[in-house]
Amino acid sequence: MDHPTQPDSPPGTESEVFVVVDSATNGRLNHSRTVNGCIISPDTDNDNKGKGRWETLILAYKTLGVVFGGLVTSPLYVYPSMHLKSPTEDDYLGIYSIMFWTLSLIGVIKYASIALKADDQGEGGTFALYSSLCRNMNIGMLTSRPTNSSSSLSPSLLDEGTEKQSRLAKFFRKSVVARRVLLFIAMLGTCMVIGDGILTPAISVLSAMDGIRAPFPSLSSSVVEALSAVVLIILFLLQKFGTSRVSFLFSPIMGAWTLCTPLVGIYSIIHHYPSIFKAISPHYIFRFFWRNGREGWLLLGGTVLCITGSEALFADLGHFNRSSIQIAFLFTIYPSLVLTYAGQTAYLIRNPNDHDDGFYKFIPKSIYWPIFIIATLAATVASQSLISATFSVIKQSVVLDYFPRVKVVHTSNSKEGEVYSPEVNYILMILCVVVILIFGDGKDIGNAFGVVVSLVMLITTILLTLVMIIIWRTPPMLVALYFCVFFVMEGVYVSAVFTKIPEGGWIPFAISFILAFIMFGWFYGRQRKLEYELTHKITLDRLGVLLSDPSVQRVPGLCFFYTNIQDGLTPTLGHYIKNMKSLHQVTMFTTLQYLLVPKVAPHERIVVKKLGLKGVYGCVIQYGYADPLNLEGDDFVSQVTNSLQAHIQNCSGRLPSIPSEIQEEISDLEEAKMQV
Repeated sequence: MDHPTQPDSPPGTESEVFVVVDSATNGRLNHSRTVNGCIISPDTDNDNKGKGRWETLILAYKTLGVVFGGLVTSPLYVYPSMHLKSPTEDDYLGIYSIMFWTLSLIGVIKYASIALKADDQGEGGTFALYSSLCRNMNIGMLTSRPTNSSSSLSPSLLDEGTEKQSRLAKFFRKSVVARRVLLFIAMLGTCMVIGDGILTPAISVLSAMDGIRAPFPSLSSSVVEALSAVVLIILFLLQKFGTSRVSFLFSPIMGAWTLCTPLVGIYSIIHHYPSIFKAISPHYIFRFFWRNGREGWLLLGGTVLCITGSEALFADLGHFNRSSIQIAFLFTIYPSLVLTYAGQTAYLIRNPNDHDDGFYKFIPKSIYWPIFIIATLAATVASQSLISATFSVIKQSVVLDYFPRVKVVHTSNSKEGEVYSPEVNYILMILCVVVILIFGDGKDIGNAFGVVVSLVMLITTILLTLVMIIIWRTPPMLVALYFCVFFVMEGVYVSAVFTKIPEGGWIPFAISFILAFIMFGWFYGRQRKLEYELTHKITLDRLGVLLSDPSVQRVPGLCFFYTNIQDGLTPTLGHYIKNMKSLHQVTMFTTLQYLLVPKVAPHERIVVKKLGLKGVYGCVIQYGYADPLNLEGDDFVSQVTNSLQAHIQNCSGRLPSIPSEIQEEISDLEEAKMQV
């Protein structure tokens, strides 16, 4: 038998379905309906049931070690990243007011309340939004009917005809330019999330390790950078054990950090400035900008870092679930950040020139070393949130054929969203270490970080607005309110961080440009390959002519041909027959069909049909961007052969007697299976 290898396969086209077999049941079918005389498996009930209350709380606890690391450790570097000049009490009150409302509006309302509801069958992130929009508008790569969905994005709207679509959806269907712009936005968001996965570990660990210089002023920055690099290398080496094991190890650390920093903040508030919470009033923001003008606007490049890591709430959704992330954020992370920043600001009001070390200076000396140890461990854990998010978006990009095929390993038997890519992991590790060693100044990395954070938030706002209009059909007034508030707010942040491009802000653009070049180059090459195969495809009539040659023999056994097209056969077949002068008695032309859905139901996974010639069959394997895919080994071969056998038997079952040619087909298949 010719064993299959990992294929190169862009999305296929819709094919005629003759039989759908649940490979997980070894080819057994539940008889409920027929197509063209063949029995089709019925839709199975969704087995996903809501987790119990305690399980959700345990999962919420685990999110501390994976999802919120970047967000909850932001106090380490926010104030040090600001270029403050002789700040006053009113300046600090204005800065705290900005951070409070940024956390409340973007963190609580946008991400925890809105974005988490925009999941695509449990998957989150930029590509999840993009795929949902494409599926709903029937544009992009999707050409077949989407599978049963439990996503909050697509209840009954997915099956509606184009006549019921919104005017905006019809515009995207008609405009090639609009579709390309939408794809570009999704790709830019993906590139920025990957860039975030490089910069978050660098700035978090470097900022934490820098605290060792306070008790040891003679320690050089080179030593701090080297220690930070060692810590990051250890962190990346732990990734192969999977998110669950890592979160079980990391969550106690983040729990200690999340509890300790607000307690220190409360102590600082009482000791230094008890009336700090008057800054919650928005009028302090207006006073801050009125007094500082352009300098106040430039300081937004530092204050935006208070919300860094918020995109991980959404991008890491596939690793956990909506309820666990919401509970952890609203009841632990958000209160912790509000109190910690309040404590830092209260200290700085009384010590206005300590902002360059705005975190460690406000720690009481009696607990300095315990907090330093917790901070170093927490900063290491903080990197996990964006590393996990990077694995998720890379995997989605690979499956949707927008990124070269790197190895993706599923590290959990129960949670399909938990993935790990060895190649991506080591590339991230190298880039993180390079960023630390070359751009060791925390302010330069902070400037780069601000660009990534603000752009990712703005892209998510744009895509969420499209989701509200096209999929949710939200009332126009609410859409306008959402868009105006968040687009203006994040647009101002973006305008401020763009001024930092010469001072380190160019780093994420360089990273994103390289990634975008790879993604667009890969996608373009795949499309050209598909065009070539469509142009030079072999028809069934041509195959019949090739097999009619007396020198061509049908040999026993089973052979797989991977093909990128379904309307015809791969050009490779012609070269194979001419050179080998043979074709196996059972030949399967297998196509991988990518659907813009997270997961394809098992009973819709394998689609088999006969191609009209003896012993020649077509097989379509359908899967979504969150599905695990293993096309190597005997398990895959067994699934396909069981599906084929069920197809032949069920088609023959419709006839009063079994024709001799069908009996021969069954005999050939049994003989081929014996040779596997």
